[in-house]
Amino acid sequence: MRFVSWLAVNAVALAVVLWLIPGIYLDGPTQGWDEIRHKIPPLLVVAVILGAVSKLIKPVLTILSLPLIILTLGLFLLVVNAAMLGLTAWLLGPTRVGFHVDGFWPAVWGGLIFAIAGFFARGFLTDERR
Repeated sequence: MRFVSWLAVNAVALAVVLWLIPGIYLDGPTQGWDEIRHKIPPLLVVAVILGAVSKLIKPVLTILSLPLIILTLGLFLLVVNAAMLGLTAWLLGPTRVGFHVDGFWPAVWGGLIFAIAGFFARGFLTDERR
């Protein structure tokens, strides 16, 4: 059950990013039920890969960039989040998923929106009352 809630949080946060940031998108139809039907499976795949990249690589990258994070009072974490989105797009590039991140600034804004949307989605979708 924990995996399902984790996947739901990542998928919702990623859907918000795809909706708000023009430089981050999935290939396929752009409106109507065809868009929803076509983009749900790739959205779930990207959510799993992005979650795995964030769990495995982000802590290492955060530790390696700790001096920059301290120097910038935490703002460099935006660059780390952008790197996670870019790495996910790069890993999925040879596949038929069709996830694209067009440049540094869309990745930075996408990382910021992903973190904020994930925070709110965790609040609504998970039961953290223990």
